[in-house]
Amino acid sequence: MKNRIHIFLILIFLVLSCREPFEPVIEPTDQNVLVVEGYLDSDGTPSILSLSFTTDLQSNFQPSSSLIGASVFLEASNGGQFSLIDQGNGDYLFETDIPENDTYRLRIFLTNGNSYTSEDLNPIITPDIIDVGYVRNETGVEIFLTTQGDENADDFLWTYEETWAFRPAIESQFKYDPDIFDVVLRGPDERIDLCYRSFPNSDLILETSSRFEDQFVFRQSIAQIEDGDEKLSERYSILISQKALSKEDSEFWEILKKNTDDLGSIFSPLPSLIGGNITLDQNPDVPVIGQVSLGKVRQRRLFIDNQEITPWLMPEVPEYEGCVISADTVFIASYDAVFRSGVNIPVRPVIPEGGFNPVGYRSAPVNCVDCTRRGTNVAPDFWEDDQP
Repeated sequence: MKNRIHIFLILIFLVLSCREPFEPVIEPTDQNVLVVEGYLDSDGTPSILSLSFTTDLQSNFQPSSSLIGASVFLEASNGGQFSLIDQGNGDYLFETDIPENDTYRLRIFLTNGNSYTSEDLNPIITPDIIDVGYVRNETGVEIFLTTQGDENADDFLWTYEETWAFRPAIESQFKYDPDIFDVVLRGPDERIDLCYRSFPNSDLILETSSRFEDQFVFRQSIAQIEDGDEKLSERYSILISQKALSKEDSEFWEILKKNTDDLGSIFSPLPSLIGGNITLDQNPDVPVIGQVSLGKVRQRRLFIDNQEITPWLMPEVPEYEGCVISADTVFIASYDAVFRSGVNIPVRPVIPEGGFNPVGYRSAPVNCVDCTRRGTNVAPDFWEDDQP
């Protein structure tokens, strides 16, 4: 979600510019607006607050500028302070278990002397996720969850992070060792035939539990993975975070969702009119975009193996288009000339009939063989032991 607020700023301008040339009069205070985004977990689970500035739409269409070097902390009603740690790129980490029966304010102090303060924040205790699951449908796999709201938690926001294992177009267990001028087997830490990718999803998934009987939200759709997607070619994991929202939080995210879904409709509220719960201490009339929330986040992780959803179409990965094993054999005398640069990788030994040792290797381009070009060969800490 980090860049959604900035994306529709550009889209609004593009929609207007398609009709006729327009040079809007933009106040200086609207050209460098602070953007605050985050849901801070009150139970100690690591959470991120993102800070950035919008930039002038007429200035090379730069969507945002990350804010680093700020001093950020939660201030309790009794004066206690709980700091957020600057992670760079405008991200500030909060991982403190705080009393949930207290009231807090977020304080932001910039290096230019400006400071910002949130409205009072009362931690919301998010109900547990009752169940997560998936179903194979006509177009792929749908992932869903079931939960139930209560008198203190009616509105929900769901976010998720996906991680999946994948293989390159052509697998190899071999590498060239220039020290001995020979091809050898790769060690376990040098594996390039199985890798992992992780990405947070930016979709805004919102629901109000009071729309349902007994506030029971049954099989809320979270994600749809289309047949043939690489995510389910080996093994897939999704970490779903459930966050209860206050009415004010919910209204803010609903407006933002409508703007992004409308691709910046001219009838949608402009970002400077969206507001939020943060103000500039030195001048409360200066616009600030963003809504900071505070509460206990609930999480559930789901694994799906390819064997559980077969048949699954073979993934079509653009980076692997045209990948084939060379028809020519690279003989021993040519190993150094062909393999030293790393452009080509030995993939198949060529062993004469009745022989035991290879006389050479067939090769393939490194981008077709080395999965670390697109991911990491180190399994995440949470990856279960029965990984592929």
